[in-house]
Amino acid sequence: MRIGIISFTKAGKYMADRVGEILSEGGHVCSVDGWHKGMSLSRWIKKCWAEKEAIIFIGAAGIAVRTIAPYLKDKFTDPAVLAMDEKGQFAIPLVSGHVGGANELALFLEKTAGAVAVITTATDVNQMFAVDVFARKQNLYLSDRNLAKQVSAALLAGEKPGWKADWGSFPVPKGFFEIPKKFDREESLGVWITLSSEEKSNWLKLIPKAVILGIGCRRGTASRDLSQAADEMLADCCISPYAVLGVATINIKEKEPAILELVNTRGWQLFSYTAGQLQSAQGEFSESEFVQKTVGVGNVCERAVVCSEARLTVGKTRFPGITMALGIRENQ
Repeated sequence: MRIGIISFTKAGKYMADRVGEILSEGGHVCSVDGWHKGMSLSRWIKKCWAEKEAIIFIGAAGIAVRTIAPYLKDKFTDPAVLAMDEKGQFAIPLVSGHVGGANELALFLEKTAGAVAVITTATDVNQMFAVDVFARKQNLYLSDRNLAKQVSAALLAGEKPGWKADWGSFPVPKGFFEIPKKFDREESLGVWITLSSEEKSNWLKLIPKAVILGIGCRRGTASRDLSQAADEMLADCCISPYAVLGVATINIKEKEPAILELVNTRGWQLFSYTAGQLQSAQGEFSESEFVQKTVGVGNVCERAVVCSEARLTVGKTRFPGITMALGIRENQ
């Protein structure tokens, strides 16, 4: 985490330096500042809000609250904010306790700095499953914020939401009931871990980034054509675009403008392999003599998927000037 720390007194400066050292040793990147006469706290927080993933105020919680108030937008996007007294007795998460990681940061400081973590979020206080925390830790895309709140509210009310996992091997959390494979009552509130693009009105989808698109294409392929082919491939396979981890291809295509635009605009990773690496992939593939003569290996899209440690689930699919294959990485 990139963390900004600020203090307001001499004792606070000592504590800020100590906290900064502890967090740095824990793998975080910290910048420590001390407020001084003439310093604009508003400018400091504005910069931190844009650049940091967490902010720690060493001082009164009221100072922190008044300072961050104009910048608060959404608990899913706001950085984690904590207040800590200058003696280091308490660490208080103020915003983004779950998704932002403020609660975890406070608990880390409790363990390493001796500060009592003052946790106030209802699911934590009642020791219940927090779906937003689970999604963040497992790197799952959370499809609907309102449904996430409904799941937490149902648990706190003593109700049992459903739980269904099409991907991975996640045990059913305490407080949920396992949804049978053929269960299709959309009126029942539930959590669904899936790669699917299918929508069910009351099911909160948690989508893993586990799909690899293997791509082969002609030089000069239009970006629009490649983008459309990717969308068609995903739609035909009923795969959510949020489930795509990246694109895999041969290294001589890694700077192809259409491929670069596809991964950059979609936020996908790019995996590339030499002809020799592709040739060493294990499995049965749809080979092309023309492709063999052109790039040195008879199949790019399928072999690239396998080289990316994904299970080939959809073989070579042809589009004009483009071939695609699709693979799924299993939960590690």
